[in-house]
Formats: sequence, structure tokens, C-alpha cells
Amino acid sequence: MIYQLTKLSMPTLEKLAPNNYTRRIKSHFLAYSTKYEFCRFFAVDDYDEHCGIICVFNSSMMVSAFDGVTLSGDILSEIASFIVMNKPLSVEFPVEYAPQLERMCQIEYVGDRRTEFAFCESCGIPELPVEELPRLDDVFNILAECFPAIKNNHGLWLTDTSHRVRRGLSQSFIYDGCTTATVQYIIDKVALIGHVGTLPEYRGNHYARKLLYWIGEKLTADGFDVRLFARPHRVSYYEEIGFKKCGLDIVLERKDTDF
Repeated sequence: MIYQLTKLSMPTLEKLAPNNYTRRIKSHFLAYSTKYEFCRFFAVDDYDEHCGIICVFNSSMMVSAFDGVTLSGDILSEIASFIVMNKPLSVEFPVEYAPQLERMCQIEYVGDRRTEFAFCESCGIPELPVEELPRLDDVFNILAECFPAIKNNHGLWLTDTSHRVRRGLSQSFIYDGCTTATVQYIIDKVALIGHVGTLPEYRGNHYARKLLYWIGEKLTADGFDVRLFARPHRVSYYEEIGFKKCGLDIVLERKDTDF
């Protein structure tokens, strides 16, 4: 059974398996709780047993199971029906359930493979002109040249990012006025980097490499485990920066949407 939760607490979320999907769910809860229609939480139950939590945030969905619980085929079938009914643009979930969910949702969704990387270098923080508290409009102006989905949603991006930054759940950086990266969440001593972009006229000068290395060293020194996700063919690129492959996953993306 899947049903919406009008009340939820961090002690409940702490019972979820320690993974990226749980951390994303936690970050949405800490940012917005259960008070907004665009951020909804659902319980996944197998009869009287609590199995997991689903979070629907705007057009994305995250699924995570409670630690030590394996989702049954019947529950996965119910989750697949829930996905098709709600039609999120993307669905993230633990990789062990990918074969079943990808098959069950194949008419409307396609699986996109990602590689997870963890920062491993420790040569010290290089001297770079990095803004640690940049104006978010300056961050947006760079990202808008790199990501059409963000370019077309300035208000939504700015409201959500500023909201998370104020709560210490996120942070943006700008290097030399032309390259940016954002820590999408800082949860359980793990920092996930995303939305890395460089203005077109400055590309090819390794600005993104330098900024990612700087962020990796800075956040590692601050006591965080630094992660990011990328397409599998970028493994060598990130390994040259100091990141090492630590996992794989599959994200379901709706077929009728251009990313």
C-alpha cells in the first residue's frame, strides 16, 4: 500500500537505508517538511510492515527502503503503477531494483545509467579565486547558458536554491566569474555536487576541473564525504580530477521529455 503522509519526522527517515536516495528525501523534508503540495511524501507498506518512503518533489521522484528491508515483487509492482500514475520526469531508486522497475515502466520510461564518484585526493586546497557565497543570480546566469531546464525556470530555481542555502542544506560556488558548481545537498556528512557549468566562451580552459578539485579538497577538509554523479563515459575525466568510481545506478526518465 502507498499512501500520502501528512505527518513525518526525522526519526522515521533515519530508519531508511543510508544512500543517496535517502539523503535526497531527507534534504527535501528538512527544506520543506510536509506543508507544500510540490513536496509530498508517501509511505510504502507491505501489509503491516513499513517498507520505505517515496518523495515527489516537483517533477522528480525518489524511492528508498528502510534499512534491512528488501522490497518484494508485489511492492515493486505497486511502486511502478504509482510512477506511471504520477508521471514524474525522473525517478531515482536503489540500483538493486532497477531491472524490475525498468521493465515494469518500459512503455513510458527509459533507464539512464549513471556512475557515482567519491572524491579521494588530499593534496591540500589550491589557491583559486573561488567565491563561496556568490550572488545566486550570478550562479543562475552561468547555469542558464548550460542547462535549458534551468534557463526556463528562473523563479523556481532561485526560490528553491536560496531556501536551501539559508538552511545550510546547499551551497553554490563561482570560480573566476565564469564557472559554477552547486552542492545539491549536505546531509549526514555527505555533500553531493551537481549543476557544474562554464560560460561557453571560457570552455576548454579546465575551469570546471579546477573548481571541482577545489571543492573536493575544501569540503573534505571540512569533514564531508564529497560525491557526484555523471554518465559512465566520463569516468576518466573525473578520475583525473581526484574522484574515484564508487557505484552505479539507473534513473528512470520519461520518454516524452527532452532533457
